[in-house]
Amino acid sequence: MSETKQQVYYPSEDVIKQANVQEYSERYQKSISDREGFWDEQAKLLEWYKPWDKVLDESQKPFYKWFVGGKTNIVQNAIDRHIKGADRNKLAIIWESEGGEVRSFSYYALNREVCQFANILISMGVKKGDIVTIYMPQIPELVFAMLACAKIGAVHSVVYGGFSYEALASRISDANSRILLTADGGSRRGKKIDLKSIADEAMKRSPTIEVCITVKYNQLDVSMEAARDFWFHDLKALPIASPKCETVQLDAEDPLFILYTSGTTGKPKGMLHTHGGYSVYTSTTHKMAFDIKPEDRWWCAADPGWITGHSYIVYGPLINGATIMLYEGAPDYPYPNRWWQMVEKYGINILYTSPTAIRGLMRFGDQWAKRHDLSSLRLLGSVGEPINPEAWRWYYEVIGNNRCPIIDTWWQTETGGFIICPLPITPLKPGSAAQPFFGNEVGVVDDQGNEVPVGEEGKLVIKNPWPGMARTIMGDDDRYAELYWGDYQKQGYYKAGDSAKMDADGYIWIIGRMDEVLKVSGYRLGTAEIESALVSHPAVSEAAAIGLPHELKGNAIHTYVILKANVAATKALQAELQQHVGNELGKIAQPEEVIFVESLPKTRSGKIMRRLLRAKALGLDEGDLSTLET
Repeated sequence: MSETKQQVYYPSEDVIKQANVQEYSERYQKSISDREGFWDEQAKLLEWYKPWDKVLDESQKPFYKWFVGGKTNIVQNAIDRHIKGADRNKLAIIWESEGGEVRSFSYYALNREVCQFANILISMGVKKGDIVTIYMPQIPELVFAMLACAKIGAVHSVVYGGFSYEALASRISDANSRILLTADGGSRRGKKIDLKSIADEAMKRSPTIEVCITVKYNQLDVSMEAARDFWFHDLKALPIASPKCETVQLDAEDPLFILYTSGTTGKPKGMLHTHGGYSVYTSTTHKMAFDIKPEDRWWCAADPGWITGHSYIVYGPLINGATIMLYEGAPDYPYPNRWWQMVEKYGINILYTSPTAIRGLMRFGDQWAKRHDLSSLRLLGSVGEPINPEAWRWYYEVIGNNRCPIIDTWWQTETGGFIICPLPITPLKPGSAAQPFFGNEVGVVDDQGNEVPVGEEGKLVIKNPWPGMARTIMGDDDRYAELYWGDYQKQGYYKAGDSAKMDADGYIWIIGRMDEVLKVSGYRLGTAEIESALVSHPAVSEAAAIGLPHELKGNAIHTYVILKANVAATKALQAELQQHVGNELGKIAQPEEVIFVESLPKTRSGKIMRRLLRAKALGLDEGDLSTLET
């Protein structure tokens, strides 16, 4: 369904009255005309050991530097400034396990845990600039470990706790890590996952690892190698684990972390982010886009192993002094009301999750959510991929009770934070990420970098540098410059790799990755459009579309469909779905084939791996599978 048929949803008077940003257009124009002034103003809201000499250094494009000469540490603003006053006793983290165990930490307690972890790392010889690999389930110790690294100037490389030993080993080797932090196991749908055994296999292939520290979480019987393996709880009981540790003063451009991209299109890349600009960008985007209040209980239902978790579970919310919800487990285990039960139990104000999770829960119908009091929610959010209008409406109507604006965000591992997103005051169009965040100019251009007409598809670009941007691909400056900036070097544009359209109101509609746009009989169709059309049918829960070679059309559309619970897969329904897509998008978009499946191949961050579906259909090499969910 095209955006011209979409209803516009306007925020209520109450939402507008409460919003910390009351006006967009004039403020946006000001942030563009004086970009450095805008970011200077935002940076001054944080604490610095020493102010910067220059907001932006563009002398070595595209290797931009922000807040040059400034001295800081992200922990200074995420923890240290909060424990100086009354906020020291405010809840920083509420954690619940899939089995129902609950742990909570005030900002004061969080500081103690981080200091102890930092001192343990120091005792193991970790110094400023060392890269520490972290491979844990979503437990509080994962957050403590990240912050402990940052506190002492070490660089963390978090590897999602569901990855295989091959994926872990390749990331350890790429980062040349000497220290690995892990846990005995994790839990998923009632099953215990033996993480330490996976870590052991990875270490066999990673000769750089000298020390492995393991958190006891699942009480699993694991192998411990003398002189290399240490239990975290044993180290924590020693005098080395003092609850006091000085935060190291760092240059604004000192590295904070590397994080590997999800690899939907090939080998993962280690993106490097820094302390100063990232601190300013994540906290500003989080506070403004989600209208953060001191009393908010914020739940970003991602994992700290992804950029969403780095920016909007750990760093942005802690800098803004929010109370963070953490949950280790599946959204529908043991029953499909698990999330709604926790929203009610903890009084969650803001829920930020992925379209994949929304569609998965939508599949079970409305009643599971309606059993619970969700009135504490005031804002909802979406991240990870374009949200199809049908899922958007269900999220808005059933979960938000027609009163919670949906903050649909477009950004990447490389950007560090939101680039395109609405504010609570923004009129919303289901399926559109709305308009650029302050300080950012985006464009939809052709291969030469010229703006395409309104409503026409083109390539999404960012026209300016921004503080949260990745500084490089670790160890490969040339690849970074060529991959992200090479196509539009003359204009100085950053290539996002997504196709998009801009409507007459300046709203951006993300169509999909450039490799997820199909050319059928000369027409370009986005996989997201076809999938949205399928999901708009009442029988369909989730869908994926790919193009396969066709003698006449160039490409023929083949689709894979997951049906809602209790819907029978029949030939008649296949034909009905083909016709439905034709009615929604036009005959040209009608799938050649509709295949019913129980599941779709996805990355651990929930993105559908369409290239894998295509490779399987054509009998080709499946390529890098390190990020495939198993």
